[in-house]
Amino acid sequence: MRRPPARRNTARKRPNSAPRQSMAAVRPESSRSSAPQQVELANGSMTVKVLAGTLQVDVARTVKQLMRRGIMANVNEVIDFETAVRIAQDLGFQVVRRNRQAAASDKVEEQSATTVSRAPVVTVMGHVDHGKTTLLDNIRKTHVTDSEAGAITQHVGAYQSVLNDRAITFLDTPGHKAFTEMRARGAHATDIVVLVVAADDGVMPQTKEAIDHAKASGVPIVVAINKVDRPEANIERTKQQLTEAGLLIEEWGGDTVCVPLSAKSGQGVSDLLENLFLVADILDLKADPVGAAEGVVIEAKLDKARGSLATLLVQKGTLNMGDAIVAGQVWGKIKAMFNEHGERITTAGPSAPAEVLGLTSVPRAGELFRAYADDKTAKAAAEAVQQSSVPTTTLSLSALSSQIGEGQIKELNIVLKTDVQGSIEPIRSSIEQLSTEEARARIVHTASGSITDSDVLLASAYKGIVIGFNTKPAPGVQQLAEDEGVAIQLYDIVYRLEEDMAAALKGMLKPTYVEILGGRAEVRAVFPGGKQGKIAGLYVREGRLWRGAFKVQILRGGEVVSEPQITSIRRFKDNVNEVAAGLECGIGLDPFGDTQVGDIIELYRREKSS
Repeated sequence: MRRPPARRNTARKRPNSAPRQSMAAVRPESSRSSAPQQVELANGSMTVKVLAGTLQVDVARTVKQLMRRGIMANVNEVIDFETAVRIAQDLGFQVVRRNRQAAASDKVEEQSATTVSRAPVVTVMGHVDHGKTTLLDNIRKTHVTDSEAGAITQHVGAYQSVLNDRAITFLDTPGHKAFTEMRARGAHATDIVVLVVAADDGVMPQTKEAIDHAKASGVPIVVAINKVDRPEANIERTKQQLTEAGLLIEEWGGDTVCVPLSAKSGQGVSDLLENLFLVADILDLKADPVGAAEGVVIEAKLDKARGSLATLLVQKGTLNMGDAIVAGQVWGKIKAMFNEHGERITTAGPSAPAEVLGLTSVPRAGELFRAYADDKTAKAAAEAVQQSSVPTTTLSLSALSSQIGEGQIKELNIVLKTDVQGSIEPIRSSIEQLSTEEARARIVHTASGSITDSDVLLASAYKGIVIGFNTKPAPGVQQLAEDEGVAIQLYDIVYRLEEDMAAALKGMLKPTYVEILGGRAEVRAVFPGGKQGKIAGLYVREGRLWRGAFKVQILRGGEVVSEPQITSIRRFKDNVNEVAAGLECGIGLDPFGDTQVGDIIELYRREKSS
C-alpha cells in the first residue's frame, strides 16, 4: 500500500537561518535574499509529484532539479527521503524531518478514526504451462460470494474472491512482463506474489525470470507447487530447485511459504488461500476508505461501441459513480462502473477492482489515478501533468558511474544477457568480483538469447542497466529502452566489459560514444535502377530510415552480411531525407551487394553516453 502524501506544515520564515549543506557540484536553483521557508517532510520514500505538492512548487521545477543532480525521474517515480531533502534544500527550503515515532503515532491516531483493514491484492506468476490459468479459474469458480455465484461473464483484469467472509483480490495480468511494467512505472499494486511451479516439470527458465521479477517488487512470495497429483510429480526435487533459484522454503529454514496443490482437482487450493490470508495478516494491510479515490490502472482498451474502458484498482478512498478522475494525462467523468461480472456498481472501496467508462482517451496500464471534485479541476490537473511531463532521459553507465563517484548510489543493478548459456556464470562471477567499497555490482537477472522487453522493464524496476554479451536487442526493444530510460550496453570482448564495469564501480568511467539503434526496415522487393544500379524497396518496421546514418547493417537470418551506406531515399517520385515507421520507400545502397528480399536493414546513430 502506498504511503499517503506527507502533509505540508505551514511555511514560516526564520529571522536567522543557518546555511544548509549541499553537494559542492550542485548549486541551488535560485538564491533568496530572505530566510528559507521551513517545510516538514515525513521520513520515508515519496513520489516526485508528492514532493512537489508538499513544497508547493511546479513539478517541472522539481524534475529539473533532479536532473541537475543526475537523477532522471518522472512525476510518478519514487525517491528516497535523503534525495527529497537535497532537492528541497536546492529549491531554497529548510527541511524538518518527521521522525518515524511521530509518524507512527500520527498513523495510529489516523487509523483509529477512519482507517480499516483491506483485502490483500495478489498477482499470480509462473511458467506459461505450469497451471496459472487453471488455478485462477478454480479460485474464481469455487470461492465467490453468494450474490456473485455463477459463471464469470466478463474479464476485466482483476477480480475478488471470498473465503470465510474474507475478500481477496487477484490481478489477472498477462504474465510477469505486465506486472513489472506497472512496477517500473511506480505503481505498487501488489501485496503478495504467488509463484506457480509444476511438480512434474520443476523450475524452468521462465520460472527463474518470474522469480527475479517478483523479487524486484519487494513483496512476499508464496510458492504454489502445482500438479502434485501427477504420477511423475517430484515435490522434493522442485523444492531443491527453488532453493537453487534463491527461494528457501519455510520447512527448510527459509521464509518462503510453500503450498502443494492441484489446480485441476482443487486439492490444496483452500490451503493456499488460507496461507495468503496469513501473510496478509502479518502485513497488516490498512487503507482509508474516506475521501477521494486513488489507485492504479490495471488495464485499458478502446471499445468500438462504448469508447475508452479502463480497469481500475482502488487503493485509497472510495470511487463513486459520477466522479471525475485523472490517470496520467487522461481525464474524464465516470459514466458507468462495472464489477468483474459485468454488473453495474455505484461504488468501489480499497482493494476493489472496477471497470469504468467515460475517460476521454485510453490511459496506459500502470498509470496512477486520482478522483477530483469536479470536471473542471480534473481537466486542469490532467493539463498540468501534460505541461510538466519531461521526456525520459536514458541514464547511461557513465552517468551511473558519476553518481557512484558522488556517493549518490551504492549498488549497480545489472540484467545480464549472453548469446549462450555457458557464458553466463564466468561473466557473472567476474562482474560480481569487481565490487568495491564505493559500490556493489548486483546481477538481478541472467539468461541467454536476445535482449527482450522483459529485460528492459526489469532493469527499469531496479533502476539499473542491461548488459548484452554477443547478443542484440530484439525488434522494438531499443525504443522501449529509450522510453523507460534504460541503458543497453553491448559487448563482444570480455576484457572490455570488465574494464568498463571496474571503472564504473570506482566512479571513474569516462563518457564514451555508443551506437544506438535508430531504425529497422525489411527489404520487400529489389528493382533495377538504371545507371544507379539496383534499388531496394523497404518497409520501415520501427524507428526511422535516414540518410547519413553512422552505421548501416544488412542482416540475413540474424547475421550481418554487409555494411553499406545509403546513397538515396525515394518516396514515390520524391527524394527525401528520412522515412518514418509504417511507411514504404526505395533506397540506393553503396555497395548494393547481394541484398535480397527478406533481409533486414538496421541503422545506428552515434551518441555520447554521458
